[in-house]
Amino acid sequence: MASTPPDGRAGIDAALVTRLIAGQFPQWADLPVVPVEVDGWDNRTYRLGDDMSVRLPTAAGYVPAVDKESAWLPRLAPALPVAIPAVLGKGVPGEGYPFPWSVRGWLDGETSAPERIDDMTQFAVALADFLLALQRCDATGGPAAGQHSWYRGAPPAHYDEETRRCLAALEGRVDTERATEVWRAALAAEWHGSPVWFHGDIANGNLLVRDGKLAAVIDFGTSGVGDPACDLVIAWTMFSGDSREAFRRAVAQDEGMWARARGWALWKSLLMLSETIDSDPDLAAFHRRVIDQVLSDHDDFA
Repeated sequence: MASTPPDGRAGIDAALVTRLIAGQFPQWADLPVVPVEVDGWDNRTYRLGDDMSVRLPTAAGYVPAVDKESAWLPRLAPALPVAIPAVLGKGVPGEGYPFPWSVRGWLDGETSAPERIDDMTQFAVALADFLLALQRCDATGGPAAGQHSWYRGAPPAHYDEETRRCLAALEGRVDTERATEVWRAALAAEWHGSPVWFHGDIANGNLLVRDGKLAAVIDFGTSGVGDPACDLVIAWTMFSGDSREAFRRAVAQDEGMWARARGWALWKSLLMLSETIDSDPDLAAFHRRVIDQVLSDHDDFA
């Protein structure tokens, strides 16, 4: 049985959430408030009764997502092939908590992991179908990629300085010559398409599985309108072999898109590896694998 994370991170605990609900949504005041078993970093999430959840930003940088998701998720949901969060109410600062927050419908399912997925290749195709459906959604008036999306959907050049710092710090510990070549290719592959919707954080923790299949996609905090290359990073962080090739075929993107996607994957894994290489062997090993697969992918397709 999974253990529940310790309550109280970022100054948010179940008692605070209970008070916020009682003060702002009294119709739900009698429902139990329980921390979820798998919690994110940008927000704290609590289950409210059987059918709802409460989502609270942990820092000011994550606050823009509250209004963005409240405004746009209801418009996107009808066009998407699997469920996304339904916003049932938006709370305001109170009880000493300084940020807006929201109440969502509860989505059944477990976060995706290989042992929970019946067929990884079919899962990859289902995820590609979701991404293509998201890209087809009307982007008129949508939030252009920028600070609110942590620059997902913008050119990867936003993270050029940080990436080069990581390359310098990891000199002699990863193949920085090949990694620099991949990064340069990502910067050179400028995007000239019409802006489309992107999720911004397609990762195993934001994909819910039920009965072995993709059931829902959550956490649109980094979503926006721009270049969807960032949504392809999961090709290396979750898929491999046949499932990666199935994803590549199904998502049907050009080589420039894949070059930028490799850049996004490389930036994040270089950053995480530089922070964990001497302190967290398991996490460091994961990001080493991602880097190695991105470099190999560049050799095979560039």
